[in-house]
Amino acid sequence: MSPAPYEIREARPDDVPAIAAMIRALAEYEKLSHACVSTEHDLQRALFGPKAAAEVLIATAGGAPAGFALFFHTFSTFLARRGLWLEDLFVHPEQRGRGIGRALLLRLAEIAAARECGRFEWAVLDWNTPAIRVYERMGATVLPDWRIVRVTGAALERLAAASND
Repeated sequence: MSPAPYEIREARPDDVPAIAAMIRALAEYEKLSHACVSTEHDLQRALFGPKAAAEVLIATAGGAPAGFALFFHTFSTFLARRGLWLEDLFVHPEQRGRGIGRALLLRLAEIAAARECGRFEWAVLDWNTPAIRVYERMGATVLPDWRIVRVTGAALERLAAASND
């Protein structure tokens, strides 16, 4: 059996510029470039600082970044166990169709199992039918009855201030 035409490994601090570039490309694909305000400095601190908030797997092909998966732990009160949340998965368009996204998901499933997580979850935009089909073929269930609730920016500040009322 020949080796995979790509490699998947844990990200290193020197990968931050490539991660930042892929995050911007993902934001563009998702039509959310206006919301992508993180900097390389922000990512460096969040991923490799003293209180790391997330982890990243990098896929490389021919030594060049081909994709990434950024993830972190959650907690389920119903299971009383940690979960693994996939925040972002991205493969460069020219690298798609080679199994890189699937390989990243499989590696994350391995990590979740090894860490005794009760869940491995992520969100997908409802219009991203190619991704939804891939996820369902892999055995994932797209939950039809849950919606993400989000408070950011000024609304978050107002909500936080309301606790002082």
